[in-house]
Amino acid sequence: MNFLNKKIFQIISREAKESGIRAFVIGGYVRDALLKRKSKDIDIVVEGSGIELATRVAGTLGVNVTVFKNFGTAMIKWRDMEIEFVGARKESYRSDSRNPVVEDGTIEDDQLRRDFTINALAFSLQEEDYGTLSDPFNGVADLQNGIIRTPLDPDTTYSDDPLRMFRAIRFASQLSFTVVPESLESISRNRKRIEILSYERVTEEINKILMSPKPSVGFRLLESTGLLELVLPQLVNLKGVETLDGKGHKDNFSHTLQVLDNLAATSDNLWLRWAALLHDIAKPATKKFEPGTGWTFHGHDHLGAKMVAKIFKQLKMPLNEKMKYVQKMVALHLRPIALVQDEVGDSAVRRLLFDAGDDIDDLMKLCEADITSKNEATVKRHKNNFTSVREKLIEVEAKDAVRNFVNPVTGEMIMELYGIPPGREVGVIKEFIKNSILDGVIGNNLEEATRLMEEKASEMGLFKKTVDNY
Repeated sequence: MNFLNKKIFQIISREAKESGIRAFVIGGYVRDALLKRKSKDIDIVVEGSGIELATRVAGTLGVNVTVFKNFGTAMIKWRDMEIEFVGARKESYRSDSRNPVVEDGTIEDDQLRRDFTINALAFSLQEEDYGTLSDPFNGVADLQNGIIRTPLDPDTTYSDDPLRMFRAIRFASQLSFTVVPESLESISRNRKRIEILSYERVTEEINKILMSPKPSVGFRLLESTGLLELVLPQLVNLKGVETLDGKGHKDNFSHTLQVLDNLAATSDNLWLRWAALLHDIAKPATKKFEPGTGWTFHGHDHLGAKMVAKIFKQLKMPLNEKMKYVQKMVALHLRPIALVQDEVGDSAVRRLLFDAGDDIDDLMKLCEADITSKNEATVKRHKNNFTSVREKLIEVEAKDAVRNFVNPVTGEMIMELYGIPPGREVGVIKEFIKNSILDGVIGNNLEEATRLMEEKASEMGLFKKTVDNY
């Protein structure tokens, strides 16, 4: 096998032979090699001590080894690769934990405990049969047929370690594979077993589904198996179409997944993909039927931004700048389309540039992905509209430089000039100047801002410090 010609495999083979143990490349690296996909993560299974073999290999390469004694594993980094060594294991599970009881085992035992047939493939690193493929469960055929299947009875596989349910769906989404029907039925039956999982592990899989080429594949499988209802019920609430007086609204779940796929085709920003997934999350809460108008979802952008924090907290995701970025995208996702009308002045454009800042380009990508009509003429019209919006944004930014707006008048200047402490008056003056610049009343420069500051201060009964004040 030409992908075993790498120097690292030859070194591992030699060190294993000198130690009197057998070693195999197993799992994802083998799968990806057969699929002609690049992989930098290599798993080595050893019939013996993985830590001992890793230490020998690290010594030969002149690199450090990181040992995880509790797990019986060791890892080395070499060039752009991460190589993990572990002893072959047998596993048995308790019903209340996904952490197995582990015993030493053979390569066959180790393959038997693997989650899917396509991940149970192994290459021998023994001199006598170097590169020979071990495929006890017809994993190569499943690779060729694009199938996700478990080596054992799926109920055993998924009940033992329920994270495998998410992994099955994640691989289907990443590889554009099909999960076999008996596996999907088993996932549905065993879905409540995910209660023993940490949300962090679940979220890690959801992030990988989001980053797959067509994320909708994964989310439709999560929904159809009942997993989505357990981890993100707010998304399931988007499903369905209601009709009154002959007027219906679109299925917002399908729409959301189409927006997500559209965005995935143009951006690999995980957090922007989260924004696409959650951009209409508040539509069920804001849905209202207005006679003569039809269905409305007024305020779903602002309420949706508030819901983002709750969802991030529920999934044990970081409540940091990434979350605030998602909130910002959700809150602003309706704003650009309002700029397409000819009568919209520069003020609205300035305010959008001010509110979006450096994220304006991401916001435009999200808004363009939000075009999901099946009518080609409608899609073309909307795309032309967004081209006009982009032109307006460029024109106003070039003229007024408000994308990263900095108020020409600072709080320190106001306090020093008028001899006042920090407080409401300082904020009022600064806000007045900011709005005047964004509304185009004055230019974004210190001279005009100072003049306006003096007028506003005088109005408020503030006077400049003089010698007499002392």
